[in-house]
Amino acid sequence: MSLRTTPFHPRTGPLSEGQAWRRWAGYVVASAYELSHDREYHAIRNSAALFDVSPLYKYMVTGKDASRLLDHVVTRNVGKAKVGQVLYTPWCDDEGKQIDDGTISVLGEQTFRMTSADPTLRWLHLNASGLDVTIADVSETTAALSLQGPSSRAILQIAAERDLSALKYFRLTSAKIRNIPVTISRTGYTGDLGFEVWVDASQAVPLWDALIETGTPYGLTPAGMLALDVARIEAGLLLIEVDYFSSRHALIESQKSSPLELGLGWTVATDKERYNGQAALDAERKRVHWPHGRLGFARAAVRRRGAAAAAAEPGVAHQRADLRSRRPHAAGVRDERRLVAATQALHGVGTSRLRTCSRNGSPHGGHRGASP
Repeated sequence: MSLRTTPFHPRTGPLSEGQAWRRWAGYVVASAYELSHDREYHAIRNSAALFDVSPLYKYMVTGKDASRLLDHVVTRNVGKAKVGQVLYTPWCDDEGKQIDDGTISVLGEQTFRMTSADPTLRWLHLNASGLDVTIADVSETTAALSLQGPSSRAILQIAAERDLSALKYFRLTSAKIRNIPVTISRTGYTGDLGFEVWVDASQAVPLWDALIETGTPYGLTPAGMLALDVARIEAGLLLIEVDYFSSRHALIESQKSSPLELGLGWTVATDKERYNGQAALDAERKRVHWPHGRLGFARAAVRRRGAAAAAAEPGVAHQRADLRSRRPHAAGVRDERRLVAATQALHGVGTSRLRTCSRNGSPHGGHRGASP
């Protein structure tokens, strides 16, 4: 089967100077529109960048037992989430090993949208036996853009003709952009101020045109996955098949990780009824203390090596303020100790790994590192 193009491809396709494309969930998306991703990365940090994130797997879960199903599948407490809230969450197998991670958007009392890096439809159906719930795969009919950077709010407020200053981190709202119905969520995968705009696929091209026209005076730049790779490392956000293996894909037991080992203990609820992997995670929590997760200890060694290299090579010592000092609202943004790896990637060190980081899923495999 040939690779598909996203609903935004009529606009993104002609922009690619080097025809550098990346496979993502059966689609092709731009690795970089220009011959180098540097300008696209700097747009994230200094103005605004626009990413096509349509290949995300997306599922609508509705019905009387929708919340009950999701609570059984994921580690977060969905039942306590309010309408308009977005949850970042992992989900595990019965042994407490992480299968995938993604987001759950609470669109209504009985209406939820779930995103994932890998296909999750069968897993949802297996867990829905006997429940009054409807699960629909809307991956192809729902398109999405990620608008990230310090100018993103100003651009979106003009385009949507409404004030978004009250939209909190990991919250969403309905809006219209040039009469196109959209859902705007204050989420992203960059650690910077940013939003994601969800729209019916039939309205993708008009939405792109509206945002580009509005954002160009603010320096809005279409950006590809290489720039996003650097930004997500800076933010300390996890990526499936890079920072951890799905328990479904792991070839040996030692490749599997629990959310506790990955430093995601805060996502593992202790105040709800039984869910997949709960017994194993409870036992692990009592048996082992992971203050920053097993992955955190491995990264500490990388940071020490990177710091030594930066001291020896002034050109690598790319200085940036602590991300949290610029975005105190972003509780999930890691501190500057995570910047070493991103600096190496930005300056061409170890980029071969970055170029293949979305082999099995979305660049949102571990996106949205925190929720209020």
